[in-house]
Amino acid sequence: MSATVAFDPSSLKFNEAGLIPVIAQDASSGEVLMMAWMNTQAIEKTLETGRVTYWSRSRQSFWIKGETSGHVQELMDFRFDCDRDCLLVLVRQTGAACHTNRRTCFYTSVRDGDEIELMSPME
Repeated sequence: MSATVAFDPSSLKFNEAGLIPVIAQDASSGEVLMMAWMNTQAIEKTLETGRVTYWSRSRQSFWIKGETSGHVQELMDFRFDCDRDCLLVLVRQTGAACHTNRRTCFYTSVRDGDEIELMSPME
C-alpha cells in the first residue's frame, strides 16, 4: 500500500454532463442495490454528511437517498475504480433501495430468453 493522499473530486473523470456513475452496494451482505449519478457537489455532500446524495437527472436537483421515503443510505465507504470514472459506495441501507419498494433495483433476470422477476416489493 502507498501513502495516503488528500482526495480531490476533480481528479475523477466525469461525463460531458459533469456526472459520474455510482453503484451502491450493501456493506454487510455485498448485495448490489442500485446505480445512480453524482456530480462534484453530490460527492462533497456525501463525504461531508455521511448520507448518500445523488444527482437526479430527471429533476435536475440533489437527491438525498431516504429524504422523503425514509429508506436511508448511510455511507460506510467511498471508492472509485482504477480509471477513476465510476464510483462504488458501500452503504448501510434502511428499507428498500429501489423506487419500486424492492430491496434492490436489480430484481429482474434474463434466463433462457425470459425475464424473471426475482423479488416482490417490500411490505
